Amino acid sequence: FFVNTLVMRTDLSGEPSFRDLLRQVREVALGAYAHQDVPFEMLVDELQPERNTGHTPLFQVMFALQNAPHGEIELPGLTLSTLDLQTGVARFDLTLAMIDVPGALAGAVEYSSDLFDEATIRRMVGHFERLLAAAVADPDRPISRLPLLTDAERHMLLVEWNDTKADVPSDRCAHELFEEQAARTPEASAARCGEETLTYAELNRRANQLAHALCRRGVGPETLVAIAATRSLEMVVGLLGVLKAGGAYLPIDPTYPRERIAFMLEDAGVRTLLAQAALLERLPAHRAETICLDTDWPEIARESTENPQSGVKPGNLAYVIYTSGSTGKPKGAMIEHRGLVNYLAWCQRAYPLRQGSGAPVHSSISFDLTITGLFAPLTVGSCVTLLPEGNEVEALSEALRTSQEAFSLVKITPAHLELVSQQLGPQEATDRTHAFIIGGEALHYEQLRFWQRYAPGTALINEYGPTETVVGCCVYVAPPRGGSGSVPIGRPIINTKLYILDAHGEPVPVGVPGELYIGGAGVARGYLNRPDLTAERFLPDPFSDEPGARMYRTGDLCRWLPDGNIDFLGRIDHQVKVRGFRIELGEIEAVLAQHPAVKEAVVLAREDEPGHKRLVGYVVADGEPPSVSALREHLGRNLPDYMVPSAFVFLDALPLTPNGKVDRRALPAPSGERPELESEFVA
Repeated sequence: FFVNTLVMRTDLSGEPSFRDLLRQVREVALGAYAHQDVPFEMLVDELQPERNTGHTPLFQVMFALQNAPHGEIELPGLTLSTLDLQTGVARFDLTLAMIDVPGALAGAVEYSSDLFDEATIRRMVGHFERLLAAAVADPDRPISRLPLLTDAERHMLLVEWNDTKADVPSDRCAHELFEEQAARTPEASAARCGEETLTYAELNRRANQLAHALCRRGVGPETLVAIAATRSLEMVVGLLGVLKAGGAYLPIDPTYPRERIAFMLEDAGVRTLLAQAALLERLPAHRAETICLDTDWPEIARESTENPQSGVKPGNLAYVIYTSGSTGKPKGAMIEHRGLVNYLAWCQRAYPLRQGSGAPVHSSISFDLTITGLFAPLTVGSCVTLLPEGNEVEALSEALRTSQEAFSLVKITPAHLELVSQQLGPQEATDRTHAFIIGGEALHYEQLRFWQRYAPGTALINEYGPTETVVGCCVYVAPPRGGSGSVPIGRPIINTKLYILDAHGEPVPVGVPGELYIGGAGVARGYLNRPDLTAERFLPDPFSDEPGARMYRTGDLCRWLPDGNIDFLGRIDHQVKVRGFRIELGEIEAVLAQHPAVKEAVVLAREDEPGHKRLVGYVVADGEPPSVSALREHLGRNLPDYMVPSAFVFLDALPLTPNGKVDRRALPAPSGERPELESEFVA
């Protein structure tokens, strides 16, 4: 075979077949044999590779074919035989040695136990055997299309780990789950805002009145109704009223720029807008009929209080949420009732909704994270507490501090979870909520330390899911103590399938990075008025037996862990190129966050000077900030030099968007000083 080193380089561009590759390797090897007598030390001296005590120069992976005859050597009065010597030390990161024995090839693998474990090596050997067998069977097939997975591993990845089928009320719509609960517990508190509370019966009656008013204005299945409201009882009535009328709601955050709101209303073709009178001046000019949920209520209150019969079906739209697009143009993800019902049914089974006092709502309805705390409690008879507008973190901290009974759950982003932990004392953290459902961004164990220590009875659940697949599609319950690095995103929820695929749409082995695709009940219909983008991101599911099944291409880089959980590695589109090197920023961030003095870290590729692109690390320290040289030393132990940022910026906190995610655009440029010179100068 071949050794892919700086000495014998193999060019895999152009999708060569195995036969072409074999021919190329033969030619390269024959050319190299002309110089086989050159001592290795002379070669190293000539090439002057960069020295690193962490690995050998020139190459780290070796393939060796031992085809010299083995056997005993007879000398006068002496017989010599070979003895395998096990030193217990790996000379290279990975070595595969093949030995020519009578009638077969025998092999042995030597590996660095700092990098690999035995299970990984055994999988790699199985993949190598599968690759060779496929190459022999079809030598003219491009090597990139040769299979690696054994049949058993392929079945495990696609079938066993995706065995999530479960019964849900698939003939219901989301608002019907609320109506059924209102009939069971009419006098229970359903929604609370400040001093005002609505029971299930009262909330259902008000939502019915609004629904009938909307139906009289032509709202029905597949009709989009925009709603611009602060966190209030009117907001809850408005959302349920739209669903009961058969329409789909389009949440409008009044704090958005007017241009963005105008685009959303125009793009969605909205004919009806629900709002509060105080917000009208914040909204841009539009062509929709406006209904004020407060000042127009005396007229709405004349409508019937009975549940309307709108004819809406599970396959109709429930809501459309606009998310930012890579081109800067927002795109509206269209979610159907069947997907929302599947998620809510799963929440009932997986989360402690029936324990505690319900859930607080502290985020915008334009953020799908809100759906968990708003709709899920209303399907089981719990109460929704609407927190005041303004500083969401302070409001949530105060609610946790003063609540007479522990909340059932709190849905929160990792960044906001950390801020809350800074505002609550250790004694105030105990028994505040039965569970934190953490989502919206990558989660690290360091962000859980406070709660693991002071609230060991609180479940810490990492929930992953893009807007295009209904809030959450994958979940992992963090251990009550311990853990390091990033928290896995876990396994698929009910009626959901997760695939990690390579560039050709084939499953990758355990431990190998690939792009995450999501199939199953929660996949959105697509993007509103964006058929081109819908076709690009929502694809036919080749691994499903269900007719018309589709999967969503997330753009997230993930890998399977040996236990069947999924590890999130970052965004594929965060991949950058600096000085010719292709770099995944998420990898640098993960290593930087492992430094004991680093609480949070973000890395950007900046080009503040035209033509001068460089990596910049942004660090929030855990206590005393580390020195730049300490950070460089830490990164240099885990990453090649070209992945070590040339500048670092220390911040008191990372800037956040209103949804609690890191606002990368607000990260400042490094100052004019030269932190890269914080080391002994060498001429």
